[in-house]
Amino acid sequence: MAFRERVRVMDADDIRRAVQRIAHEIVERNKGAANLVVVGIRTRGVPLSLRVARAIGAIEETEVPVGRLDITLYRDDLHTVSTPVVRETHLPGDIEGKNLVIVDDVLYTGRSVRAAMDAIMDFGRPASIQLAVLVDRGHRELPIRADYVGKNIPTSREERVRVALEEVDGEEGVFIGEEAD
Repeated sequence: MAFRERVRVMDADDIRRAVQRIAHEIVERNKGAANLVVVGIRTRGVPLSLRVARAIGAIEETEVPVGRLDITLYRDDLHTVSTPVVRETHLPGDIEGKNLVIVDDVLYTGRSVRAAMDAIMDFGRPASIQLAVLVDRGHRELPIRADYVGKNIPTSREERVRVALEEVDGEEGVFIGEEAD
């Protein structure tokens, strides 16, 4: 399905400021970056996680380990996909006892986050799992809440939210629209 854009709700500067704020909140809550690992959910959570980790690193003058997580085989709707495409999961070392921050672009039903937590647990038992999202659009189906939110964007269930990132899409912005035929 194609996407028909109705309105841009965040531009490149808004996204940059949201990432910076999320990074500061993560540092504050975790009292630094000493035990942090930042992990992005594929696809757009990965470049966002790199941005968040760089921002934390700049604040704390350190390098923050970053990983990428493919949740394809952990999704509860896997049976609806004819041929799932599985990509590489990479975690930077042992996550046992670490404070893990999962990063995603949009929080909607909570099902992707649940799948991400299931995937993480197959790699070890972190001290904590926190969630950072660029956009929280509401309409949860599971009891999941983000610890760090770039922007709350209330939507109807019929609306779609599209996050565009330079690294993936060649443009930057958050858009509300609907599926186009």
